[in-house]
Amino acid sequence: MFILETKGLSKIYGSKGKGVTVKALDDFSMNVKEGEFVGVMGPSGSGKTTLLNILATIDSPTSGEVLINGKNPHRLDEDELALFRRKNLGFIFQDFNLLDTLSVKENIILPLVLEGKGQKEIEKKAMDMAKILNIEEILNKRTYEISGGQQQRTACARALINDPSIILADEPTGNLDSKASMDLMEALETINEKRRATIVMVTHDAFAASFCNRIVMIKDGKFYLELVKSSSRQVFFKEILDGLSLIGGGYNETI
Repeated sequence: MFILETKGLSKIYGSKGKGVTVKALDDFSMNVKEGEFVGVMGPSGSGKTTLLNILATIDSPTSGEVLINGKNPHRLDEDELALFRRKNLGFIFQDFNLLDTLSVKENIILPLVLEGKGQKEIEKKAMDMAKILNIEEILNKRTYEISGGQQQRTACARALINDPSIILADEPTGNLDSKASMDLMEALETINEKRRATIVMVTHDAFAASFCNRIVMIKDGKFYLELVKSSSRQVFFKEILDGLSLIGGGYNETI
């Protein structure tokens, strides 16, 4: 079953009247099955951030369509879209986007509070998430009292706590050191394997990408190459580096 389908997505920025346009996506299509962990990579300006913004309903395609659980969120009105996001989408951002006025635990449970869930369910899910992400000991701390890696794992817990259909991650290791990056990616891998969480991650980091099951590479707004993990993560890492050398984007290149 496909959780996510994109069909012939194109995105044009600019004014045709002024003759200045940029085609960020060009007839791009991809599908993601339930339980997959898919990485999206490409050189600067390739369209990967535009793609993620469209999937996240932050932006709309110029043409083509997005289906999440068979429904096109871009055809919903504002109220329907807000409800759709809460039930179907989880977000992990490079900059964490946590609320400093709340504790770690309060940040994590916020989606469930907004849904009006009962206290027992909220407590159980919070502790389950904290255990998986190894942040049980910091639940009562404020976000400014914990490390960047702990903040990102807190953001992951918040994204996952209401069991969304799909997690969208935007450069989740971008602000982390190598140890924190390893901890985060191992946690996402565990969540993917044990909870069958479906994850789509945009990244320029070949190391982070090596934790995925599949990599989709974009160049000039078009599908360019697909890599599927068939053996060890170390072998997949090398294959990703080889793919990036073909596409013209170094693995340490920022968006």
